[in-house]
Amino acid sequence: MNISITKTTAPKQKPTDESALGFGKIFSDHMFLMNYTEGQGWHDPRIVPYGDLSFSPASMVFHYGQEMFEGLKAYRDAEGRARLFRPDMNAKRTNATNKRLCIPELPEDMFVEAVSELVRVDQDWIPSTPGTSLYIRPFIIATDDFLGVAPSKTYLFIIILSPSGAYYASGLVPVGIWIEDEYVRAVRGGIGFAKTGGNYAASLAAQVKAHDDGYSQVLWLDGVERKYIEEVGAMNIFFKIAGKIVTPMLSGSILPGITRNSVIEVCKHWGYDVEERKISVDELIAAQKDGTLEEVFGTGTAAVISPVGKLRYKDDVMTIGDGNIGEVSQKLYDTITGIQWGTAEDPFGWSVIL
Repeated sequence: MNISITKTTAPKQKPTDESALGFGKIFSDHMFLMNYTEGQGWHDPRIVPYGDLSFSPASMVFHYGQEMFEGLKAYRDAEGRARLFRPDMNAKRTNATNKRLCIPELPEDMFVEAVSELVRVDQDWIPSTPGTSLYIRPFIIATDDFLGVAPSKTYLFIIILSPSGAYYASGLVPVGIWIEDEYVRAVRGGIGFAKTGGNYAASLAAQVKAHDDGYSQVLWLDGVERKYIEEVGAMNIFFKIAGKIVTPMLSGSILPGITRNSVIEVCKHWGYDVEERKISVDELIAAQKDGTLEEVFGTGTAAVISPVGKLRYKDDVMTIGDGNIGEVSQKLYDTITGIQWGTAEDPFGWSVIL
């Protein structure tokens, strides 16, 4: 691509206290924009100063939800270089989502180039304190000003950047998760596997209910039989049962997480038996009762590894392990973050140094 770059004439004050960054609250100086027009394709790639956008109130994204988003991070290594982690996987997942939502395909090399160039322009915004990163949010919205249920003929691809603090302010403390038995988020044949806002809107009622009862996240069951484990609201889920690593199979209603894929590859590399299969909540309860449920952890871009210390299903409250992070969970966190930061060996070739 021939990306035009217009630098800001009024750069923002960068955060001075990286311990107070939080998540998704601060944004860098620039953003990437590229338009799509039917018959012309993707065109006019540009990096411009970060700022508000102007749209018609009739823009289709506001009314019919034709939009998608991705999430990845840039890291600063000990030599001061910017590093990305498997951006090609985000590009592939973008097109899987686009296909389901009738959004035009975005060539994978364009996606990676756009992300890389924007990070280069704003690389001074990458924090350097351990555990911090520059969160990257690419997204596509439908922009036709037309009140009709049909695929849009025009779109806007946008990337914004947000310096983010360590996900765990107090370390890898295991969280409590509520297994939802009332609401349904997604079903096979729907859009559960897609990275789109509608999936997250559908999860909010259960999330509020879980938070009100003191639980951090919701673990969803399948929407048909209401008995098989699927995923957590913002993470995929893994179980260590009798020495094996078990995670729900991708059935069309589960997001194909990039950290999920990375954990599977790392565990296989270490010699663990990894099973991607159906796992029922009854099997989970039985494993906890007979002592074979050894660890539970979530995986995702934000937290990388999130150990689970407590699961609640109806009136059953299951305590996992001894209340501390499990051995495999800790080793996975150290290994994957080490690859991301460039402090650990990367036998998979996942790191991209800019």
